[in-house]
Amino acid sequence: MASSSKANLAEQDEGEEAEEIEHFNDFTLASSWERFISEIEATCRQWLADGPKRLLEKGAVHLDSSDNIYKVKSELKNAAKIYSMEYYFEISGKIADWNCTLHDLQLCFGVKEFLVISPQSASGVVLDAPEATKLLSAVSIALANCSSLWPAFVPVHDPSRKAFIGIQNMGTIFTRRFEADRIGSQVPIKFMHLEGLYELFVSKFAYCMSDHSMHLFRVHLLMKLTYQTLSNDEDNYDDIQEADTENAESETSPGCGNPNRKHWDDDCPWNEWYSAEDPVMRFDLVVTWSEKVVESSLEMAEMENASPHEAEKWILAPNLYPNLDSSKGDRIGFASQLHLLVNALEMSFEAPFIEDFVSVENPGSDNLESTMVIPPPTVLDRVLKDLFLEDPQLPDFAKDEHKSSRAIKGAPVESLFVQFCLHSLWFGNCNIRAIAVLWIEFVQEIRWHWEESQPLPKIPANGSIDLATCLINQKLQMLAICIGKKRELNEEFEDCIGTKDDASANMEKMQEVNKVGDESSSFHARSQAFDEKRDSLLTPEGFNGSKTVESKFSANAQDVHSSDKSTLDSIRRGSAGPVGSMKLLKLCQSLHAPFTQSAPLMTEDMHEERLRAIETFGFSFNFSAQLERETLSSDMSAFKAANPGAVFEDFIRWYSPRDWENDESEAKGPSTDLTEGMNVDWPPQGRLSRRMSESGNFWRKIWDEAPILPASEQKPLLDPNREGEKILHYLETMQPHQLLEQMVCSAFRASADTLNQTNYGSLKEMDTKMDQLYLTMASTLRPLQVNLLSNTSDTIEDLQRLCVVFEHVEKLLILAASLHRRFRQVPRISEAIFSNYYNFYLPTMGIGLADVDTQKEFDMKLQLSQNERQVVSNMFTPPTANQSWRKVLSMGNHLNGHEPILREIIFSMHDNASDNHYASSSHRDYQQDTETYRMYTCGTSNDLRVALSIISYD
Repeated sequence: MASSSKANLAEQDEGEEAEEIEHFNDFTLASSWERFISEIEATCRQWLADGPKRLLEKGAVHLDSSDNIYKVKSELKNAAKIYSMEYYFEISGKIADWNCTLHDLQLCFGVKEFLVISPQSASGVVLDAPEATKLLSAVSIALANCSSLWPAFVPVHDPSRKAFIGIQNMGTIFTRRFEADRIGSQVPIKFMHLEGLYELFVSKFAYCMSDHSMHLFRVHLLMKLTYQTLSNDEDNYDDIQEADTENAESETSPGCGNPNRKHWDDDCPWNEWYSAEDPVMRFDLVVTWSEKVVESSLEMAEMENASPHEAEKWILAPNLYPNLDSSKGDRIGFASQLHLLVNALEMSFEAPFIEDFVSVENPGSDNLESTMVIPPPTVLDRVLKDLFLEDPQLPDFAKDEHKSSRAIKGAPVESLFVQFCLHSLWFGNCNIRAIAVLWIEFVQEIRWHWEESQPLPKIPANGSIDLATCLINQKLQMLAICIGKKRELNEEFEDCIGTKDDASANMEKMQEVNKVGDESSSFHARSQAFDEKRDSLLTPEGFNGSKTVESKFSANAQDVHSSDKSTLDSIRRGSAGPVGSMKLLKLCQSLHAPFTQSAPLMTEDMHEERLRAIETFGFSFNFSAQLERETLSSDMSAFKAANPGAVFEDFIRWYSPRDWENDESEAKGPSTDLTEGMNVDWPPQGRLSRRMSESGNFWRKIWDEAPILPASEQKPLLDPNREGEKILHYLETMQPHQLLEQMVCSAFRASADTLNQTNYGSLKEMDTKMDQLYLTMASTLRPLQVNLLSNTSDTIEDLQRLCVVFEHVEKLLILAASLHRRFRQVPRISEAIFSNYYNFYLPTMGIGLADVDTQKEFDMKLQLSQNERQVVSNMFTPPTANQSWRKVLSMGNHLNGHEPILREIIFSMHDNASDNHYASSSHRDYQQDTETYRMYTCGTSNDLRVALSIISYD
């Protein structure tokens, strides 16, 4: 047993030694070249074993130039040199065509996956031809050992030539060889035309030159032409030249734009404030022909004269300016200036008065930057003239207003204060010092209009105050009303002087006016001096009719025009007509509604002051009457004048019917008609309400003290002098942060309203973004509208983020407007381009995935239908004389006088392997149709690249 076990152990040891000898690699005898091939082979075997999915898990790099191509990389060393071997592969199994984004080598040689091996040097190419051949042989041997069919390429020559040599084992008796090179200048004339390129391809497989004319070769042909619209700079080249000629003859003021040059956005709403750069740089039109079989160079000459409209496909690719994709704020627009305005708001808390930012002696002047310059007086005068330019017709302030615009407490975009805010955005680049200077001059100009009784421009003259707007706009509306009242008083005073013939009487009236302290009192004195009769059925301007509804008036006021008027009717003054069948309690006379003065207008702060007073003293009936004392006394005086002999109960029945309690019989109302001469129940049965009948009732006290005066002879409830001076005092003494808060709200709303007037067609994404912008502005600006902002508030950061949101929407809207004006007749194109860009730009706006690469360039290709081709063709306007002189027309297939900027052609020759001269009887017959020759040409008249692949027999 022991001997047998020893024998088994001996046999096992001999087997292990034989196995070791069998797998032993004697690298001491292998050359460096063999070790290099072995290293390439090991790397390729690993990549083949992993496969595309496993390589992705191991960190394969995605190419930015393509959507579906990845690569892995490995470093190899041969002697003292280090090489880089890269494997390019795709995930999808389908073969990409020209309309997809391909790698350069895929396009040149028609391969799908491939290897590239290159030295790690500054140039990245193999400059020595023997070294390149040796390197390619090493890769070929390694791939053959792996039974791999990957093509391999080596970059050669100068890097600018983009030259490659390559090889591919076809897995049969054939090998495909590749070669590509480029002519960067002085392209032979024959190669500028299709006929010459065709002959170049045929010469690669024809036995002799005589075969060109004696034999018809069936060459397969694919052609793609790329046309490019003129960019804005090229399109305006002639306009610039003409403008330069005119400017050479006459000087223009510094800082003024060229008036002769037309901008693309001249008719856009934002053009009044800034000129936006067209986001669309140009369009590329890719025209592709379907595969054709050409048998002679004559057919190629005919094809060169073919119109692009005969092509199978038209594909449009927009080229956008790079700064459209960035969020660096390097573009001048509303968003950039609003950001500066927010910075000015942050600095406004550093001083208590506006003048402190102008004076160099104020304590906080050290914090002002030296860049905060104030524009020269000429610029200031030009802005003030534009602000206070008298417009004969007020604009429609509600025109094109967004449905959510009034949620922002600003003002209409055409109003005076909003125009001031918009001018401030560009005045002195919107720094706090420039804003302070402009505001001071703005208020001084308003004071001049007040003192000279000149109407304020850009203020609606409807006699009302819009409490939904900012407080400054309300004050300006109130001031405009005061100026109007003041002008009326001045005109009536002049009429008063002109109607009196006696000079002494005029002097006496002037003395009476001077004795009265204010303009309102003088109006009352003049009205008494005139003793004019103002009674009329028509309500005069500035006064109101009855406080009851119109249904209370009789349809025909026969009581007023009746021939049998009573004695009381003869002294009735200020009557607007009888109120139905109502009778006075003490006299059997019709109760007349008086003309009354309009209730005094109040701004938002006046309403808040009244509410604070009510909250402080508590709500009571008498206190409410005290607040309305002037209005109540005026109405009572007018009622007494229109109803001589009336009592307090009569006034209550007309003015406040709820405070008069009717008896059961009177509640049903009289049924007889006074005009028919029939009697009615008189006196009316009823009583005052409990609150009106209390002792010491404040309303009765006011009634007892109210004089008998019609509204035309009363002192006006609105004292224009007093209210006007209060408004000017408010404007002159308001704190800087109060001004800037209202400016920020108004400027944001006005900027959005201006952009909202843009015509961009029916782009639903743009409508959604505009709606979201208004809602975002309303929520962000709310602390400013309720005066909750402080210098330590976080609202400033929210406003800065709002500026970023505004910038995104502004960029999208300008792009939408640019696309709409180009494709107004075919809106499908503009909608498709904008929708694609919107989805591309979405991550930049913080709404998409966080890991999306926002640096990737926008790339889109849109296939056009037949009915859309003519619109796109019209974009290629015939070149002018200067443009034709600058461009040399050398190639054919012109589109409206434009030659293609790039022509790509694929020539291919298909042979049956058993019939060609490479076949041998000693090998199997290969009956499949094989692409034996392929040539890809790409270039223009000054640049030509040729890539050739040939199948050869080994």
